[in-house]
Amino acid sequence: MQDLWRLVERQNIRMLNLNHIPADGRLKTLSFAIKSREHFERIMAFGERVDGSSLFPYIDTENSDLYIVPRLSSAFVNPFSKNPTLNVLCSYFDKSGNELDISSSCVLKKAIFALKKKTGIELLAAGEIEYYSIVKKEPFFMYPCAQQRGYHESKPFVKSHDMNEEILLILHKIGINAKYGHAEVGCIDTEAAVLEQFEIELDLEPLAEMADHIVITKWVIRNVAAAYGREVTFAPKITFGNAGSGMHIHIAAVKKGKNVLIDQNEDLSSTAKSIIGGLLKLSPSITAFGNTVPISYMRLVPYHEAPTNICWGERNRTALIRVPLGWRKIKCFIGEKDKHKRKPVEHATQTIELRSPDSSANSHLLLAAIAVASKHGLLHKDCSKIAKESYVSANVFKSENNGLRAKLLHLPSSCFESASILRAHSGFYLEDGVFPKRLIEGVAKQLESFNDAKIMAEIRNDTKKAKEYVLRFMHCG
Repeated sequence: MQDLWRLVERQNIRMLNLNHIPADGRLKTLSFAIKSREHFERIMAFGERVDGSSLFPYIDTENSDLYIVPRLSSAFVNPFSKNPTLNVLCSYFDKSGNELDISSSCVLKKAIFALKKKTGIELLAAGEIEYYSIVKKEPFFMYPCAQQRGYHESKPFVKSHDMNEEILLILHKIGINAKYGHAEVGCIDTEAAVLEQFEIELDLEPLAEMADHIVITKWVIRNVAAAYGREVTFAPKITFGNAGSGMHIHIAAVKKGKNVLIDQNEDLSSTAKSIIGGLLKLSPSITAFGNTVPISYMRLVPYHEAPTNICWGERNRTALIRVPLGWRKIKCFIGEKDKHKRKPVEHATQTIELRSPDSSANSHLLLAAIAVASKHGLLHKDCSKIAKESYVSANVFKSENNGLRAKLLHLPSSCFESASILRAHSGFYLEDGVFPKRLIEGVAKQLESFNDAKIMAEIRNDTKKAKEYVLRFMHCG
């Protein structure tokens, strides 16, 4: 508290924003003009009352008061406010002073605890956040980017490169470890505008920090874009035939300070395969937290890099779970003076990548579900068998995999189907008291409310209806 007050004085900070993340997974703000040190410290210590029924669909209006209480270590200076402002993330507490059981951060905290208690393992995660920047065409629009050829393209063929660079710098400034940013595959050319796809990949962090930082990163992207006079969208799919935007999640598993995804021979470990098996087994219901709007399922269609079949493979971008290159079995230079010497690369770089989620996800609930699935995989031998039987060595749609592909299970094709599977899998999430029953039921009802069971059949050949769906969910997440 003293450190924060010194910061307030040194930078002449006049405003305090309490940020919180409710059921929709988007950053909310309650603002205060700082009147005095006593006023500042009182707010930071006790927080404030809020209306829970406006934040969570599972709370009744007749008993809806909640507290939001700051987490001091999350504070950062707001890079967008006109007046010097301090932002701090808050947790939700109920009338009894207990952390709100249905709040996504509380669920994630319980999932992390249960995984560590039962297995001794902690997960690290990194999110790949893809988005489209909408660039209006000017009379002399030069250097167009070729359709579906935007991957790692440079200026002047992409017009939002400087904007993406600024996003990276601001993330660094406020304490979020972004690994890198680049132009992505998607480039959609319309009469009035060009939609350029970009990606920001965050660096591995513990699950709780990563969940917060995914939310803040999307907030930063939107604010920087607004300053550039541009609109961005995290919509999972904009048009058929063009790349959709996912939010792939990379996972590392740590025990006693070591990444246990690699064994002593620098091969993928049995621990890694157990986690993969658990993720595969629960993947149909993980979509309830990671693919939460109807257009999520416009992205999850066959013959594209977005997954549909429940399988895994090393470096295989057509699989649901991919094991990317992790600098295994190679050595690197250790310094300019020691070029003749090489040493093994630290295996903290090896991850498992879950490719189904998109930015409609509630990041806290998604990472909690990943922790639950990982725990299940580590504790149940059938998951090793699932991993063994679901391995695909090449493109899952190649003719050589026809036999295997016929045996593979599939991800849901709609929010409605995802809700049904979530109910069927509810026991996995209720175990150890991680997910409250009313939260599971609330999520399922929200998914069912879209009534999208036949969405793909309805919109695939109906351009007008497809556009209506996309516009409705253009700013999801």
